[in-house]
Amino acid sequence: MSGTAITWPNDEKIALSIVVNLEEGGESSIKEGDRGMEPVDELGVFVKKPMRNYGNESNYQYGVKAGAPRVMRLLEKYKIRATWTTAAVALERAPEIAAFIRDKGHEACSHGYRWVHQFRFDEDEERDFIQKAVRSIEASTGTRPYGWLSRYLHTDNTRRLLAEEGFRYHMDDYSDDLPFWDVVDDKPIVIMPYAVDSNDMKFWTDPALTPDQWLKYAKDTFDWLYAEGESGSPKYMSLGVHLRIIGRPGRIGVFEEFLKYVTGKSDVWITTRLDISDHFRKLVPAP
Repeated sequence: MSGTAITWPNDEKIALSIVVNLEEGGESSIKEGDRGMEPVDELGVFVKKPMRNYGNESNYQYGVKAGAPRVMRLLEKYKIRATWTTAAVALERAPEIAAFIRDKGHEACSHGYRWVHQFRFDEDEERDFIQKAVRSIEASTGTRPYGWLSRYLHTDNTRRLLAEEGFRYHMDDYSDDLPFWDVVDDKPIVIMPYAVDSNDMKFWTDPALTPDQWLKYAKDTFDWLYAEGESGSPKYMSLGVHLRIIGRPGRIGVFEEFLKYVTGKSDVWITTRLDISDHFRKLVPAP
């Protein structure tokens, strides 16, 4: 179904989705009753002993305290409406970000109730996890989430449960540069593929990208997809960033360079994933 010809609203060459991940405050921690510390750690320190990792906790806090204001300023400067994949508890603990999303017309997509591994849940636990995230994000922003991104893995039940709970799209897929339909137990849901290759997590992985390397990769990705659009095969690009990663002073500049680059091009539709998903729904009927 991904082979269906797509056109964007004003015949743009490419649709671009900027995804800002808000996980800070929702990650694993002994203080939250979890069995151990958060394993995703730029400091490179992880032990299985049940103890708090105060250093990593503070590294996550950086995203909200220092990174978020920089990212929000750039989104405003370049008039970008982004999709914020938010762990609901993290959003509860950052009301200034919730207000920004609400007041500036951004989209709050659900990144779980907390930034934890939902694949460990049975069906009832996962349903409760999804429902709690919906209630929390709606309370924080005034609008319920219509998209979902798990932490890495989802279950055989996830897409069916999301469809039952009124979600319009699911992000846990990396198989295409276009939206497509999936059907689980006769319940259709739009799949909005994500991308890890251009994600700013590449600053943390081994081998890590430098800021200049990441910027070149992001531009090259955009240019190739834009060229495919010029040749009559419009695509969409997904670019994911994290407040605690891209928000560092040595990295935020390349994020601005990318935003400056894409907003300087003509025929580019920069919008939320919900907008793209809803447009796809109008073009391609559910199976």
